[in-house]
Amino acid sequence: MTTQTPAQRYAELEAKIARWNEAYHGHDAPEVSDALYDQTRLELVMLEARHPELKRKDGASAQIGAAPNPAFGKVEHRAPMLSLDNVFNEEDFAHFISKIGRFLGLDNSQTDALIFIAEPKIDGLSINLTYENGQLTVATTRGDGTVGEDVTANIRTISTIPQQLPAPYPAVIEIRGEIFMSRAAFLALNKQQEERGEKPFANPRNAAAGSLRQLDASITARRPLGLFAYGMGYNTGLDVTTHTEWLDQLKSWGFSVNPLSRTIHHASDVPAYVAELATARPDLDYDIDGIVFKLDDIALQTRLGFVGRAPRWAIAWKFPAEQAITRLNDIEVQVGRTGALTPVAHLEPINVGGVIVSRATLHNEDEIRRLDARPGDLVQIQRAGDVIPQIVRVMDAERPNRAPPFHFPDHCPVCHAHAERIGDEAVRRCSGGLTCPAQTVERLIHFVSRKAFDIDGLGERSIRSFYELGLVRRPGDIFRLYEHKDRLQKLEGWGPQSVENLLNAIEARRTISFARFIYALGIRRIGERNAQLLARHYHSYPIWHKAMMAAQQPDSEERAHLSAIMGIGPAIAEEIANFFEEEHNQEALNDLTPTLTISEETSPTRGEGDDAPLTGEIMVFTGSLTTMSRPEAKAIAERLGAQVTDSVSRRTTLVVLGEKAGSKAKKAHELNIRTVNEAEWRAIAGLAGDV
Repeated sequence: MTTQTPAQRYAELEAKIARWNEAYHGHDAPEVSDALYDQTRLELVMLEARHPELKRKDGASAQIGAAPNPAFGKVEHRAPMLSLDNVFNEEDFAHFISKIGRFLGLDNSQTDALIFIAEPKIDGLSINLTYENGQLTVATTRGDGTVGEDVTANIRTISTIPQQLPAPYPAVIEIRGEIFMSRAAFLALNKQQEERGEKPFANPRNAAAGSLRQLDASITARRPLGLFAYGMGYNTGLDVTTHTEWLDQLKSWGFSVNPLSRTIHHASDVPAYVAELATARPDLDYDIDGIVFKLDDIALQTRLGFVGRAPRWAIAWKFPAEQAITRLNDIEVQVGRTGALTPVAHLEPINVGGVIVSRATLHNEDEIRRLDARPGDLVQIQRAGDVIPQIVRVMDAERPNRAPPFHFPDHCPVCHAHAERIGDEAVRRCSGGLTCPAQTVERLIHFVSRKAFDIDGLGERSIRSFYELGLVRRPGDIFRLYEHKDRLQKLEGWGPQSVENLLNAIEARRTISFARFIYALGIRRIGERNAQLLARHYHSYPIWHKAMMAAQQPDSEERAHLSAIMGIGPAIAEEIANFFEEEHNQEALNDLTPTLTISEETSPTRGEGDDAPLTGEIMVFTGSLTTMSRPEAKAIAERLGAQVTDSVSRRTTLVVLGEKAGSKAKKAHELNIRTVNEAEWRAIAGLAGDV
């Protein structure tokens, strides 16, 4: 058994969560169970709490959804569609309540008297409906939380969604809710799918998401979809002071509001309601995976605001995963684009909560060893709404004639290169690099994926086929496929028109943003957010390339500069340097980049936009504040666009001095950094008259 460093474990968790987010939100094809996702994200958040230096504003814990599908029009939400943090038991919820109390400066009796609204957490697809002058004008999915997919035509086919609001109504309002499919409708739809010889849906959530995200609205019209409304986004003025009043307003406009929503007058009464709804859950005609608790007082919601991707005033209490027992038939080791060897369990198919599952993740060799899972074992599996569950334990480990312990390979099952565990990593990796066909293919698949080059018509199946035929072996080959036009047209499943469409799609992607290009390279630990950080910092590919070539030297000025970028750090800087050290990567870049136009990236500057007057400021709060708590002050600064840190450095631009400010105030004076007192800070934040 080996132990990872916190930074290594953090990077591994971030990569997993980013991949799982894309599969779930971007492709309606979840890779892991809800329970494992929640468990992994909780571990990430706990790591951030213990090691705050690891946390990045654009990291996995802040990610929401996935980038919109370009097949749909893109619409920017007037107010972001954020997500919720989770709790799983009474102790977690008590911690959530105590954080509210600390933020607002309340004692225990005051926090227990806070009024919450409890709403069943529907397992469906989030939707944002924009009404202008009472008329439904635009409907969008959550997307990445900032930009969603335009599904207006599809939403108009759902008869229970009002097209026109009865007066009175604001000039503009965003109404949010969850699109879902009832269990009865789901079973009927799957029966129709099977009768037509088509693939059935995995569960009601996937059926609802797949039905709404149709390019042909007539297909959506034939699918039995419903909506429970619950949220409010941007609006030009609505006279409600509580969430209860808002739900009543929704009902008056003709929206369906979940009838199981309830007012909870004391935080101590929450566990009893959770137990009540958990008991009723199996008999409901729609899937729920928990309960959302929201502070009823909208003024308190506003004060508490958001942290990262989630509000401080609401939480999702998630139900335990559903479980079943089945037979483990085989264990297959798959190879990913970074060389990671991942074991996958092949199961005797079984129905778990209405979903037929046949595979489960085993994570890594340590997990197999811990479980002592062997082919032929009877195993307990669990899932919470998704396709691939996880194995909880072996049920018949004491039976006679059991298969021998599973031997995790120390060589790559594809290229047979040595597979090694580097340092304290839990993952064993193939050392073959791009000489390993599995890694090469996976990197090419990543290269054309939605957040990278996003080449329409060039998916995983085509990449694998073209690789086997020798048509595409490295990224530059994709942009030379036109040389094989005649050969492509003779392949099974391809014809003159489909080949022409593919070649046109490839040509359209010869121009790409710098951030997308960096992401497409598939550098380990460089997800979409880190790619954006690098692009905004270096601005252009030639500047970045020159700097990264110099950064190969560990003691170079460029390596130090790369490591100092907020959100990058030494571990990720080393991964980038390692990428550029590989000769075959340099050859691939030299082959690829002359065929492309990589657009430059611009960084936001201070003063852009009236809603973020502190954009560009790097702030530190020190000393005791008397008119608000430190967390509330930091939250306000971040909402206004500032970056808040805990230490004063030469990069700091503004220090707020509370009472008894000590060494940080002295250091700010020594570095000639601007300082303000609490009253001046309130004036900057627009709170001067709101003490």
